[in-house]
Amino acid sequence: MSDERPQRRPHGDRPKKRDVNGWIILDKGVGMTSTHAVAVVKRGLSAKKAGHAGTLDPLASGILPIALGEATKTVPFVMDGRKSYVFTVAWGAETTTDDTEGEVVERTDRLPEPGEIEAFLPRFTGQVQQVPPRFSAIKIAGERAYDLARDGEVVELQPRTVEIDRLALIHHDGNRSVIEADCGKGTYVRAIARDLGRALGCLGHIAALRRTRVGPFTEHDAVTVDDVATAPEALRPVETALSEIPSIAVSRDMAGRLMRGQSIILRGREAPLSGKVYATCNGVLIAVGDVERGELVPHRVFNLGG
Repeated sequence: MSDERPQRRPHGDRPKKRDVNGWIILDKGVGMTSTHAVAVVKRGLSAKKAGHAGTLDPLASGILPIALGEATKTVPFVMDGRKSYVFTVAWGAETTTDDTEGEVVERTDRLPEPGEIEAFLPRFTGQVQQVPPRFSAIKIAGERAYDLARDGEVVELQPRTVEIDRLALIHHDGNRSVIEADCGKGTYVRAIARDLGRALGCLGHIAALRRTRVGPFTEHDAVTVDDVATAPEALRPVETALSEIPSIAVSRDMAGRLMRGQSIILRGREAPLSGKVYATCNGVLIAVGDVERGELVPHRVFNLGG
């Protein structure tokens, strides 16, 4: 047996963390947690700071926007955006988790016809009351619902109002249906499958789930984990997350005031009188804020150089 000790890698050989600012729109694979995905991207780019805009369950695939550096300041704008999903409902059983990971709690031999499903979908669009799944990240008295449920505690979650813009049946084959959904913040697709199954009298749970859009980001923008370090063009500008609000160009003097957290007066016929905007100077993002009676009050200030 050798008594040689393993050599420590010299400190200088470790990849140096660097300032990376922008968005990676990751196409997350099944089996990976959102936290792990962020860690992989952060390590691949040697970035100092990273976070994601909306958790995607390990059993789900699809769009996971990852913010790097200054982009983390724009995460709320992405999380508040509309989302789109394609999901498969397995009929005939309801589970503890409302997907295939949980135990079956009830079964039925009844299976729905395509026409029945399409007739019921309008009941679940618009502003609807939805009870989140027991295995969800919602906090009850400071603890996550899924932690309480795993400990065997009876979790009673209150219904809340969510917005579901569209539900469309795109394929049906016996005991499974594929459905598309466009919805707002806080909507649980697992709850849609559960509630639709109960309404049809045939029970149901999610067998597959893919997120295809989050706010301004779609599958067209997405890259895989393997692409992150090898495709520099995968990094999208910080302001990409702000595409749904108007922008204004300001002078260097005005930019300096905004950078110090001071408000500025917007002049000119084209200047907005109210609403949320983001300001740029020479094409560089400076701040996001609210215009109140012609005065821009910054709420987020960015340090992107230039």
